[in-house]
Amino acid sequence: MIRKIIKIDEEKCNGCGLCAKACHEGAIGMVNGKAKLLREDYCDGLGDCLPACPTGAIRFEEREAPAYDEAAVRAAQRAKAEKIPAGCPGMQSKFFARQPQASSVPPADNCASELSNWPVQIKLAPVTAPYFEGAKLLIAADCTAFAYGAFHRDFIKGTVALIGCPKLDEGDYAEKLTEIIRRNNLKSVHVVRMEVPCCGGIENAVKRALQQSGKFLPWKVTVLSVNGGVLSES
Repeated sequence: MIRKIIKIDEEKCNGCGLCAKACHEGAIGMVNGKAKLLREDYCDGLGDCLPACPTGAIRFEEREAPAYDEAAVRAAQRAKAEKIPAGCPGMQSKFFARQPQASSVPPADNCASELSNWPVQIKLAPVTAPYFEGAKLLIAADCTAFAYGAFHRDFIKGTVALIGCPKLDEGDYAEKLTEIIRRNNLKSVHVVRMEVPCCGGIENAVKRALQQSGKFLPWKVTVLSVNGGVLSES
C-alpha cells in the first residue's frame, strides 16, 4: 500500500539516538552508530521522531510500505515493559494506581497528587498506552495547573492527563490526538484552557481530533482566568 512513512538521511544523522527514544512504537533503532527504520510495519506515520532529531535527518515520504501493524506494536510494547527500563525516565510510560484517601483526612488537605499517568506532555505520550483504555481524558493547557490551586483535586483526579502549549510547542496536536482518540476506548474528553487567545489552539486541536476520529464522545471545555477563577464551562 502507498502511505506516509519516515525516511532517515544517514549522512545527516549524527547518531544521537534521540529519534529511537522518541519512537514509542519501536520502529527506529541504532545500527553502527546511525538511526535506522528497522520495522516499517511499526511506523505509524505520526512523526514523533521528527522534532526529536537535532540535525533534520528525518522527513516524511509517500511510498509503498507495509500497513501499520498496531497489534504487533502492542505486543512488542508489552514485552518491553516486562524488562528492566533503561534510558531517560521521562520517556517511560507509567501508570500510578491512586488509593482513595481515608475519610479522616481533612477536606482542606489538597496537597496529594492525583496524577495517574506518565508522561503527560502530548508530544511525549504514546498513542496506545494501556492506561488510555476506558479512561476519561483530560487535555489541559500547561499554565492551567499553575493558575488553579486545586487543579489535581478538581480536574486531574480520576483522569488520564495530557498537557501542552500551542504557542510554545512546534506543530499541531490534532493529528496525534486524533489517533489517541481513534485507537483507544475513551469514555470522555475534558479540555481545560486559559482565557488567553493563544490557548484556543489546544481547544481547536481537540475539536478537530474528535471530528477526524469518527467517534462521538462526551466532551466539555473549561476556561480559566489568569487569576485562577473558572470563567466558563461548556
